[in-house]
Amino acid sequence: LTAIAILFSILKMKPSPFCILDEIEAALDDANVSRYAQYLKKFAEETQFIVITHRRGTMAAADRLYGITMQEKGVSTLVSVNLIDDDLSN
Repeated sequence: LTAIAILFSILKMKPSPFCILDEIEAALDDANVSRYAQYLKKFAEETQFIVITHRRGTMAAADRLYGITMQEKGVSTLVSVNLIDDDLSN
């Protein structure tokens, strides 16, 4: 949790155009995963995040999900889901 806090404080002081995060929330409990996901949303206005995760809370907060599946041995398939509603004609 301390390392994540340091990362977010660095991003607050000097935003980066993109950031790759590889399962940094793996050791957190569900309540802190939700807080982590909220911070990602907050910082996503200035920084594009590529997040590698297995945690449901992080995936639920994402705009898009990409995954790799292997239904046949030796054949990998890319699966993508867009979680943003593109209908902006309200």
